[in-house]
Amino acid sequence: MLRQVVAVSSMSLRSIPQRLGASIVVVIGITAVVAVLVSVFTMAGSLTSSLIAVGSADRVIVLRSGANFVEGASMLPLDTAAIVASAPGVARTAEGRGAVTADLVTAVNRPRRLNGALRSLSVRGVGAESFFVRPEIVLVEGRRFTRGLREAIVGRSAQSEFAGLDIGAQIKLRDSLWTIVGVFTTGDATETGLITDVDTLASTYGVGFVNSVTARLETPAAFDALKAALDANPTLSVDVYREPDYYVQDAAELNDLFFFVTYVVCTIMAAGALVGALNTMYAAVSSRAVEIATLRALGFGATGIVASIVVESLGLAALGAVAGSAISWLVFSGDPVSIGGGSGTLITTLEITPRTLLTGLFWACAVGFVGALFPAVRAARLPLATALRAT
Repeated sequence: MLRQVVAVSSMSLRSIPQRLGASIVVVIGITAVVAVLVSVFTMAGSLTSSLIAVGSADRVIVLRSGANFVEGASMLPLDTAAIVASAPGVARTAEGRGAVTADLVTAVNRPRRLNGALRSLSVRGVGAESFFVRPEIVLVEGRRFTRGLREAIVGRSAQSEFAGLDIGAQIKLRDSLWTIVGVFTTGDATETGLITDVDTLASTYGVGFVNSVTARLETPAAFDALKAALDANPTLSVDVYREPDYYVQDAAELNDLFFFVTYVVCTIMAAGALVGALNTMYAAVSSRAVEIATLRALGFGATGIVASIVVESLGLAALGAVAGSAISWLVFSGDPVSIGGGSGTLITTLEITPRTLLTGLFWACAVGFVGALFPAVRAARLPLATALRAT
């Protein structure tokens, strides 16, 4: 039986050039499905990794209760930072001040370097202790902004993505001009925008609140004491998160969106590819009716016929998977991508992983198998006399 399956499958694969047009249609359909699936999964995974990489175990983020992990939707009273700074478990600077920064986030539209299209660039106002709280912020060019002046430093990723952010350049925030005085790196998504003085930014926009308060802990184990103290404070209505937990939740919601879109889009495309595969395979079976009947008359069983059609379809599906993965790799792998949001833009590098490629191959083989199954069963059940009379 196995020898028959191998023999018939080998003959079927060798005869593909005779059905080149129909085979190309199947390959193109599956290529499109795999290219979309790998691309969207790659974007989702890269953005998720970038978000998660921001969190530090010795930091907490404080938001207004009910903000649902959206920093831009949180509005905290101006005295929140002072209350957090005096809570137990908060680290101290060399001068004895609480390691706390009150942040205000906003955004401004800026042209991209690539095509001049306007995209949202995040602007973050930070407190005086921000560089102690976030030691990963490293100045690589220029100098830090001066508090009280309309100056800002720009992340390296944002500078690469947007035009007009070189040192000395001026950008307009509200009705005032701000000067870029330095460039910083962090190695994570914090590089996606500008950083400036929170008080100057709040004055420019005329707001009397901050969006979040971030504190550095003495040790990661101090989180429970800090959270308990803030929850017990009757003047506060806040949610307190370990920073990694906050970004994991944020990434999870982004992941859910991407994977929902991915499965909906790819399911629709896979259904189209499946219909095309069915039509093509039915046509292939019809054109080979005499050949198949002759094989059955020579003693080849129905199992060999079914196997040959399925193997042929899986071969075409694998070829489509390789082509789709190659397209995604050439177009996306290693390239920066940005997604605008209410509080700015997330920029990260797309990386196609082996797991994503295997997922694309699995989808392709599933479409190829289902697309070949029904034509294969039909071929196996076709009456021998009817098949021999086909032209």
